Amino acid sequence: MGGLSIWHWLIVLVVVMLLFGTGKVSNLMGEFGKGIKTFKQNVASEDDEKKTKDAAMSEPGSLSPPGVTAPDSQKTTINQG
Repeated sequence: MGGLSIWHWLIVLVVVMLLFGTGKVSNLMGEFGKGIKTFKQNVASEDDEKKTKDAAMSEPGSLSPPGVTAPDSQKTTINQG
C-alpha cells in the first residue's frame, strides 16, 4: 500500500508504448541524452574559462584582465622625429 510494485510500472510502460509507439520514445530518450551531454560540455567549458581567468588575474604585475587594453589617454608614445 502506498508504493508502486513492479507490476504497476510494467503496466504504465505498456500503456506508454501503446500510446506513443517505440519510435517516439526512443527518439525522445536520444534527444534527452544529447541535451545532457551538451549541458555537461558547457559546464566544463565555463569551469575552464573561469580557471584561466583566475590564473591570469593572480599573476604578479597583472593590473587588468586579459584582453583589456589601456585607454589612449594613458598610452605613452615616443616621438622619433
